[in-house]
This record gives sequence, C-alpha cells and structure tokens, in this order.
Amino acid sequence: MFIWSIRASTLKFFAAVAASAMILCLLVVMVPVNSATEDADSEAADTDVHYEAKSREERVAFLSEFGWQIDAGSETERTVTVPQEFDRVFAGYNEIQRAQGLDLAPYKGKEIKSFTYTVTNFEGYSGKVLATVLVFQDVVIGGDICSEASDGFVMGFEKK
Repeated sequence: MFIWSIRASTLKFFAAVAASAMILCLLVVMVPVNSATEDADSEAADTDVHYEAKSREERVAFLSEFGWQIDAGSETERTVTVPQEFDRVFAGYNEIQRAQGLDLAPYKGKEIKSFTYTVTNFEGYSGKVLATVLVFQDVVIGGDICSEASDGFVMGFEKK
C-alpha cells in the first residue's frame, strides 16, 4: 500500500505551474492571430493602391489609381539594371521613390523591367508627359511621371 502525502505548498506550486502553462498556451494561440489581423487592417487603411503588375492591364490600373490616364498602346518595355552604387543623380531619383513609399536600394544590381506610357491627362504642361513603372517579379517597385524634355520635370505618381 502506498501513502501519498501532499502539503499545501506543493498543491499551490503545481496549481501555479498549471495556470502558468495554460496562460502561456492561450497567449501563443491568440497573440499571433490578433497581431496579423491588426497588421492587415492597418495596411488596408494606410493604402488602397494595388502594386500588382503582371499584365498591361494591371499596370494601367495602377497608374489610374493615382488619377492618370494613359495611352495603353504607347507602352514600351525594356530591361534595366539598378546600379550597384547610386551616384548623385540616381540617389536623388531614389529620394522621389522613398517619398512615395517605395525604395530601389534593395534592388541594387538586379535586372528589372521598365514600362513607359504616354500620359494623356497631364494639365499645365504643353509637352509630352510620360509615366514610367518599374517592376520586379510582377510587383511595382518604383516609377515616376516626367516630361519628355531633358530640361523638364520628374515627380512621383501622386498628382499635384
């Protein structure tokens, strides 16, 4: 015959361990779900822009989200390599990208696609205006709205 004796302090110890384990399990299960939901909700609230660019239609839709109308038939595509080291000019161009929430620095040395379109609804400028969309793995990573003239302007996608 076995006789077990348990002191009150032993019961309290095991109860505390069991309660702690249960709380830990609940935290492990609940915290990631709540954080992921909050992150998704905050991202959706921050931006309604869709950066998918697998097709011409998606690139045209991306530009139209900023209010630009373009001539889809004017599309030109070329492959370019982001410089490994940014010179003064390219660093300035990347500042335009960073101001619109994008950054070309992670793509240094990588080949990307550049799609250029003629903008048809730019007001206040009489020359030809182009929209350039830079794409890596079917996602927009940068771009601009600019004049075709060498002494013209370059700006982000937001209309001013």
